[in-house]
This record gives sequence, C-alpha cells and structure tokens, in this order.
Amino acid sequence: MSMTQINNLLAFFFLAAGLFFMLLAAVGLVRMPDFYHRTHAATKGATLGTVGMLVAIMLFLVSHHDVSTIDIVTKAVLVIIFTFIANPVGAHLLSKAAHLDKAPKWQNTISDDLESDEG
Repeated sequence: MSMTQINNLLAFFFLAAGLFFMLLAAVGLVRMPDFYHRTHAATKGATLGTVGMLVAIMLFLVSHHDVSTIDIVTKAVLVIIFTFIANPVGAHLLSKAAHLDKAPKWQNTISDDLESDEG
C-alpha cells in the first residue's frame, strides 16, 4: 500500500468521523428540549465535526498537491485551535445572554447555578 493510499484512507476516516459528529449535532438540535441543551449539542458536534473535516482536508491536500506541507498543516492547526476556543466561548456567551433574558428552561432541570448569581 502506497503512502497516498494510506493518506486517502485516513482522510476518508476523518471525513466520515467529522460528518458523523455534524449529523449528531443536527439530531441534537431537533431532539433536545430547550435552548441550553440545543446549544450544547450544536457546539460539541460542530467543533468535533469541523476538526474531523479539517484533518481530512489536510491529509488529502498533503498527498495530492504540490503545495508546501508545512503551509497546509500550519493553517489547519491554527483553524482547529481557533475552533476549539471560539465555539465554546460563543456558546457560553449565547447561553449566558439567554439566561439573562430569562429563556425558559426544561421542566426537569435540577439546578440553576446562575440563578443565585443574579441576586
């Protein structure tokens, strides 16, 4: 098996994993009971899905194009780092704003740690 074939198989695996997590995020948006649960599902799925797809693209481009490998890897890693920072922070800010706006919670919510902070 050549190195190109191995890279293609790895790219396929990471692409399939990324698509799987994106599908889970979409299902989570439909199935979850309130805004907070939906935000959690969408953030986790989108972050892991994006990372899987970026790794797949990186592996594919490294094996099939005459561009610098270091350029591809550097750009992909920077986007992955940004995604791991920006998605959770954005979801936290949206959830905090929804909480301040008194967005309804699921009736089976056990505790609300932010409720005591508001006084």
